[in-house]
Amino acid sequence: MSKTGPCFFAWCDEAKRIEAFAAALSVIVIPGDLVSLMMSSEEGCETPSVDEVLAMTRAHFEGTNNAHILSGVMLSDSERVICVGLSCYTDESERRSSSGPLKLRICESRDFFPSEVPVGRGPRSVEAEAAAAYHMVQGDIEDLLLRLCAPDTSGRVPTGACTDKEDWIAPVEMCATYNANAAELARDLALSWVSLDDKESVSRIAGTSLEALRARVEAAPRGARVPMKGTSELTGSLSRETVLKVLAMPPATLLEALEAAAVPDEAWRAAEPKARELLELRRQLKDEAAGEVPPAFWVDVTTREHTRFLEEHAPFHVCRLPSGGVVLATHPYRTLWPLWTDAIFVLGLMS
Repeated sequence: MSKTGPCFFAWCDEAKRIEAFAAALSVIVIPGDLVSLMMSSEEGCETPSVDEVLAMTRAHFEGTNNAHILSGVMLSDSERVICVGLSCYTDESERRSSSGPLKLRICESRDFFPSEVPVGRGPRSVEAEAAAAYHMVQGDIEDLLLRLCAPDTSGRVPTGACTDKEDWIAPVEMCATYNANAAELARDLALSWVSLDDKESVSRIAGTSLEALRARVEAAPRGARVPMKGTSELTGSLSRETVLKVLAMPPATLLEALEAAAVPDEAWRAAEPKARELLELRRQLKDEAAGEVPPAFWVDVTTREHTRFLEEHAPFHVCRLPSGGVVLATHPYRTLWPLWTDAIFVLGLMS
């Protein structure tokens, strides 16, 4: 069975949503390619004209009438062309079934994630092969997240995220998040607490102000905790008190702690040199003008061993954006929770 994903999400006010949809569409669709639009009311069109797609969307976007497009996208980092779906949901639809408000999904997971990497003579290294597979998609993950959330300098979208799941879950359990204002980075932790404690859909509350999120955390009983996926008693849960301490600290200190925690671990550093060799071999094999290349064969990187290495060791990236925003990211097989726990431990705030 085919599987979609990863999926990217963005939140913005409904009054600005069509413009956010239009801006994302302008940097996602390949100019001149056919775009297929289907509204929930079954109105639709197939056209190479983005203006025609947007005109129909504006004419019918209301109530539970949402917009869904299919198109090809050129991935900036890997320079591959794949199929994506971009959806824009009304607030009324969000109240009935959380899906957006803006959602970008890869049509076929197998088209996005590499299934093979080349290896040469000598002993194989599952770790290096997995690391090479990481580098083949990580740049595209961050690029697509920014195309959806920050296609221009308008700042319409305050926050967004990416996961290999179908739904927008707690930010610290996603593989990437975007915040338009680095000073509100603690939103990821507060939003995670509120969604897990109150069992609320993140897509409905992602736009809640930081002050309102703080008030909801403060309203919880002292000592309250929410379960997290961790390897110890402390990292397996998040306390109300930890969240409040993080919210009270200077944003710059939190960002610096996350940057310090994003250092690759020893296992990843050991795999990197060989991974770079595999990536260079792949480049040579795909470059018709490269001339004679070393003997090589392709190996499967979808095994449980490769996946487990990425789940446990894929590095984190903390990217300060020129706009003043910040992206936290790792491979879709991993979550951001280990990055947060390391930073919180360093700051002495874990309880």
